[in-house]
This record gives sequence, structure tokens and C-alpha cells, in this order.
Amino acid sequence: MKKLLGMTLEELKQVCSELGTPAYTAKQIAHWLYVARVDSFDKMTNLSKALRERLSGEYEIGRTKYLDFAASQDGTKKYLFPVQRGESLYGVEAVMIPDKERATLCVSSQPGCRMGCRFCMTGRQGYHGSLDAGEIINQYLEADESARLTNTVFMGMGEPLDNWENVKKVIEILVAPWGFGWSPKRITLSTIGINRAVDGGVAPLRRFLDESSCHLAVSLHNPFPAQRAELMPMEKPYPIEETISIIKEYDFTGQRRVSFEYIMFNGVNDSKAHADALARLLKGLECRINLIRFHKIPDSPLETSPMPVIEAFKKRLNDSGIVTTLRASRGEDILAACGMLSGKQNKI
Repeated sequence: MKKLLGMTLEELKQVCSELGTPAYTAKQIAHWLYVARVDSFDKMTNLSKALRERLSGEYEIGRTKYLDFAASQDGTKKYLFPVQRGESLYGVEAVMIPDKERATLCVSSQPGCRMGCRFCMTGRQGYHGSLDAGEIINQYLEADESARLTNTVFMGMGEPLDNWENVKKVIEILVAPWGFGWSPKRITLSTIGINRAVDGGVAPLRRFLDESSCHLAVSLHNPFPAQRAELMPMEKPYPIEETISIIKEYDFTGQRRVSFEYIMFNGVNDSKAHADALARLLKGLECRINLIRFHKIPDSPLETSPMPVIEAFKKRLNDSGIVTTLRASRGEDILAACGMLSGKQNKI
């Protein structure tokens, strides 16, 4: 059965057209889905009983409750959602991160990932398809903190730009007045930098920059292409230098921000030479670098850099003129920190 969750207003208008009901009904349905956030057609009380019966006969809302959650001692909370793909049931994880008056939901866009980053638990799973818009929006609606969420980051499982069409629909729902009504400044998308299109069209990175005004975060982790490729195999088809070149075509001097994520690996990317090369690579770009401690994952030879090394690296970058901070690790004790999301080892 087709589901309504994840549909945009235009798609809901098409549903209304097929049902022979006025187009304005689409806005009423959108209100129930994304503002009132109901989980049944019976609760859509300003729709006629006949229409509700027709909707329930041909559609489902599309909500799915989480199967499990874990709570960290620092207040972070991780949710596990089921996703059916053929005969297999996979798990995707969303993480709620509290910070004073903010409540940020880190959402997943794919069950697994085909980017294959060596330091990421999700990357070890392989690729199991992409989440549709409804499966992504469901993470916002079913989290216990749904009503008080203030921000979101597409930094969970999967590569958002590898699923841009669905992620774009989710962003539309998040910012539209008939949807969540959020400012795009409350939304950040993280990517390895998919700077080329496989079908000869427009590269997903350019599409994101052209079709949204949300913040951008780029997973960088090494300024030297050959070394970056050892950590991130997708450096070869999507070179970081090309990603930076594209980003420099856009204006980040106003409210829209671009940041670069840099996980610190002991003896791998934490030398003075790496800091200096990073400064050269980003020269002339209004940006921020977020340093991140590596969170140890099973069977990995990688180790995090010692704190004195991280602090020296940060100082060298700040002295070069690039605002650099060390991101606080959240939820490490429940495997919810950067690179640790696994969805219960593929299948549940």
C-alpha cells in the first residue's frame, strides 16, 4: 500500500486529484502529517468521513515506531528503526543530541553506505539501498523528543548526496510552512563530496548548493589526496580538490556556513605538514574546521591522536587564520558518536 508520509504538497495535490477531491485538501492533509503529526486517518477530523475511508483504503500514513533505544550518560539518545528491503530487515539509527536549549537530531539517509570509509562502522556494512523520504521523516516524528527538536544534521548512516532526491524532499518538508516550518539555517548536510554526476547531469554537490540554502559540512580527514584515498576510497572518483573548487564558487560569507570535518588519527593525519597542507587547501574560503577524536571501532588499526597533538594541530590551524574547534564527543558509551552507527550489524 502506498504511504503519504514523505510526500510534498505537490504530491499530495496529485493524490487529491486522483481521489477527485479539491486541491486545497492537500494542505489539510499536509497539516495533519507534519504539523499535527497524527498517526491515523481517523484523527484527520476536518476531512469528511468518506474521504478518510477512501484514504485508508488506498494509502497508509507510513509511520513506523522505533524498535529500541539507548540512553547515554551525557543525555544523548540513540534510536533504532526497522527498514524492510525485500526479504531482509535492516536497522537504521538516529541520534538525539541535547545541548542546553538545543535538541539536534542526527538522521540517517541510507541503511548502510557505499562510500566505504575505513574508519566508519556504517561503511563496513555495504550498500542496501536508500531510504525514501517517508523513512527519513519518520525518524523526526517517532523520536521521543519530536516536539522539541530545534536542529537537524544529515550525519547518520549513509551518504546524503547519494540519495539527494529523497533528502531534497525531506528538506522541503522541514522548511515549508505547510511542513515543519524550520529555517534552513537549522539544517546541516554532511557529505564526502560527491562532485561528479554519474549520468552526465548536475553533480549532487552542486545540486545541494543550488537547490537548498542549508549548511554544508564536508568530511575531509586528510589534505593529501593519496593519503585521503587510503582512508576514503571515494577520493578517487570524487577528488577533494575538486570538491573545494566547487565550494569556492559559492558565497559562504553570510548566514550559510561551510565546515570541514577532520577526524584525528594518530600518526596518520595529525602532523604539522598535514595542518599546513590543510590551511593551503582551504585558503581564501570562509569556513570552519571541526576536529573530531577518532572513536575506536572493532578490528581497526587506527587510533585517535593524543590530546596534546590535537591541541597543537588546532592551534596551528587557528594561527593560520582558519577557525578551528574540537568537537565534543557525544554518546560514545552507547556507540552513537561519529563513525559508530551500525544499525545492529546490518540485519535485525
